[in-house]
Amino acid sequence: MTDPIADMLTRIRNALTVKKETVEIPASNMKREIARILLEEGYVKDVKEAEDGYNGKLVLTLKYTEHHQSVISGLERVSKPGLRSYSGAKTMPKVLGGFGIAIVSTNKGIMTDKQAKAANVGGEVLCYIY
Repeated sequence: MTDPIADMLTRIRNALTVKKETVEIPASNMKREIARILLEEGYVKDVKEAEDGYNGKLVLTLKYTEHHQSVISGLERVSKPGLRSYSGAKTMPKVLGGFGIAIVSTNKGIMTDKQAKAANVGGEVLCYIY
């Protein structure tokens, strides 16, 4: 697999399309941090780790409204292995005018665009979630 983050986003997108309650994703440190941000920002209900004999897997419980609409309306991979996308603290992108989040990999760890601006650090813009 050349792009595990894109695979994670695609698994979530596909599970949301068919209204699944949970989605299983092979675990890695980067994916754990992205899942933690999704949980903190309220895009998923719960994140659990399960053993599968390898690196383990993440089980994300997806969040829906009372009308069975997904809380996540879009997942977009920004920085790809063939074309990396970096942004400074001052030029951090706003997703949907501030209604969405950008997940950024900085030298201080993986964080949202708002946290990166507050910490005055830039980095690689991994994805947009809205």
